[in-house]
Amino acid sequence: MEKAIARLLKYGTLISTYALIGSVLLQIFARFFLANTPPWTEEASRLFFIYATAFGAGLAFKSQYYVHLDVFYNKLSPKIQHGLNVFIPLLVLILFGLLTIHAIQFIRLGHYEFSPSMKMRMSIAFLSMFVLGASISYYAARDLFKALKRQAI
Repeated sequence: MEKAIARLLKYGTLISTYALIGSVLLQIFARFFLANTPPWTEEASRLFFIYATAFGAGLAFKSQYYVHLDVFYNKLSPKIQHGLNVFIPLLVLILFGLLTIHAIQFIRLGHYEFSPSMKMRMSIAFLSMFVLGASISYYAARDLFKALKRQAI
């Protein structure tokens, strides 16, 4: 299950990033060599960037690529370090769990709205918030259980 989630996030990040590069290259090409730039490319680029970020955030959390303040952490006592190892993933899980729950409401609301130039349902754009929240919540829960398991030992 964990490998499938990581693979989905990885391919989602790659596809979104390549699509972003393609839409930006199309914009550049159209501005220099065509009479008119396709109006949808700017909106598509934004959407692909949002999805690349949403898919990549979970992978970054999984691999702990976010900023850590190791200088302060290493100066703390082992007891406080263990407490932080539980508290931080718990706090992240609560915050992104709430984001995920409220993202579902946004997706429902966006079902009846359409984007200006691409004429697609905004629920497709709002789904990125769910992807981001759910992936970070999953990896925060995993880190929390690992920390609790280490503390019990």
